[in-house]
Amino acid sequence: MRLHHITKREAEALYGEHKAKPFFQELVDHITSGPVVLMILEGPDAVTTMRRLVGATNPLTAEPGTIRGDLSVSITANLIHASDSIENARKESSIFFTGNGI
Repeated sequence: MRLHHITKREAEALYGEHKAKPFFQELVDHITSGPVVLMILEGPDAVTTMRRLVGATNPLTAEPGTIRGDLSVSITANLIHASDSIENARKESSIFFTGNGI
């Protein structure tokens, strides 16, 4: 876990799958607007557990008691991000943690 200011290059890599979508630049602008806490979590069903804790992407449909359900008001001004698969967790972690940084 560490505090980090995401660069434009890192943000574009993180959200690369959305590059052709109209909200891409808004995602990049938001995530680079200030420091974030980066974490890699491990454990049984870590991805599923974190996705359940984080809640649905759309805060209007996120369950009460989830981070997005209780604290978020915008899809693009993300309060929190969680990988949706082990494959994506590895890819996303490699953007921010390299070498002995893990």
